[in-house]
Amino acid sequence: MKIGEVVRISAKIEVYKREEAKLREIFSKVDPEKAELVDGLIQDAAFLKAENSELRSRMAETGMVEFHPTNPRLQRTVEAAKQYLKNVNSYSVIVKTLNGVLMKDVIEDDDEFDKFLRERQGD
Repeated sequence: MKIGEVVRISAKIEVYKREEAKLREIFSKVDPEKAELVDGLIQDAAFLKAENSELRSRMAETGMVEFHPTNPRLQRTVEAAKQYLKNVNSYSVIVKTLNGVLMKDVIEDDDEFDKFLRERQGD
């Protein structure tokens, strides 16, 4: 294995660890059963974040579109770009799902309307 590949793998592992730690911190105050339920989603989100970090760095070198050398109007999307977009969509769905679980676990404080209703019930 070349040194450049080792560096890339190391960077990808670091991105994975940071994303997983961030999400675990966010879910640290959630009901333990719910936290256990979303464990796989947290791992998947971290994996996709790390994969996309790698794909982004490669596409910075190659671009997202290949152009024909003699006819620039002929273009083709790079395979990494297609995968990147699929990963972004999957990551978005996972984050939305995680956010939904997180929001269901939050107990909202009473607002002015809730106070008004309680006062009316006391009459």
